[in-house]
Amino acid sequence: MVGRTILQYQILEKLGAGGMGEIYKALDTRLNRFVVLKVLPAGMSGDVERRRRFVQEAQAASALNHPNIITIYDIVSDGDTQYMVVEYVDGKTLLELIPKGGLRAPMAIQYATQMAAALRAAHAAGIIHRDLKPANVMVTNSGLVKLLDFGLAKMVDRTPVEDTAQTATVLRAPLTVQGAIMGTVNYMSPEQAEGKTVDTRSDIFSFGAVLYEMLTGRSAFSGSSAISTLSAVLRDDVQPMVQLTTGVPPELEQIVARCLKKDPGQRFQSAGELEAALLALNRLSVTGVAPPPPAEKRSSNGLVWAAVVVVLLAAAGGGAYWWMNQSHPATVTAPPQPAVPLTPKPSPLAESSGKPAEQATPPAPPPVVAPRPVPVVAPVEVPDGEQVALTLAADVPT
Repeated sequence: MVGRTILQYQILEKLGAGGMGEIYKALDTRLNRFVVLKVLPAGMSGDVERRRRFVQEAQAASALNHPNIITIYDIVSDGDTQYMVVEYVDGKTLLELIPKGGLRAPMAIQYATQMAAALRAAHAAGIIHRDLKPANVMVTNSGLVKLLDFGLAKMVDRTPVEDTAQTATVLRAPLTVQGAIMGTVNYMSPEQAEGKTVDTRSDIFSFGAVLYEMLTGRSAFSGSSAISTLSAVLRDDVQPMVQLTTGVPPELEQIVARCLKKDPGQRFQSAGELEAALLALNRLSVTGVAPPPPAEKRSSNGLVWAAVVVVLLAAAGGGAYWWMNQSHPATVTAPPQPAVPLTPKPSPLAESSGKPAEQATPPAPPPVVAPRPVPVVAPVEVPDGEQVALTLAADVPT
């Protein structure tokens, strides 16, 4: 296949193979971009179930437009062979990225938050993935997560359903099961393992199994055979992460434990709720700012100095109130009085000269103006606390 050109797609190299055929990297010569070709060989095209799932994957993924979900461009045919044209993602799968001992918690939280966002978008469109596992999660070189492989996706009603459906078939393959019980047994939910009708909460269980493996480097459920692994999924609790690794915040361990509840009603009831919990934890891991401790756990010294500040403020306010209510000598400026003509007695000189004497008016006294009080600013130092500046309306009497 390498070196061939299918329509406008020049096949460059083989990337891998899976249950649905082989996967190749190709160049779209028309648009000059890299793409991935998923090939359903002619020998499989005659299998009605495989052909249906091939088309179903393209239809399910192409109905979603989200940065954390792989983009399906087209389905093309060349003779009896069908090709799915898929977005090329330069990166590695979680299966390749998870080291022995697991990823660091902050990195795992960032990846998990994006995975939850992808599930939220899929579930909002009425699509259940049903095969969430590390091999189906790609991480680009820039840290962007892409959810892959909707080959087992199922269109469902968007409201949760009751777990009342009966078991449909039995297990028919060692690890990846095709038929009524579909998925990878290490990551499928208990209701999925029993062949019951599943809803979006089944993906949340699978999500918890993947996140557990991201943090510990070990599968949440494993056994010597597919049957024993299914038995562990149905009956066993996972080994506490604290026994396998260090550095996992208790809040994150609680999120994983809630995802892995056997009863769907005890899990997160939506991917949006799960995403919100991870976003809150991601903010904590990035900023390192924890919520304030409860009041009863705060230091007693802080309470003492807070009380001192309150007393000082109360004293200052009381002094100002007392000063404003005391009787002070008021400064009164008498209004100018109208001039009254004075008729002095004629002096002997005036009488003798026959001329009237000049009239004199005494000058008015200048008004008395009291100086305005200057506000007093007194800094108050509080050890181990915020600085407080008190500005008084008037001087406090000695």
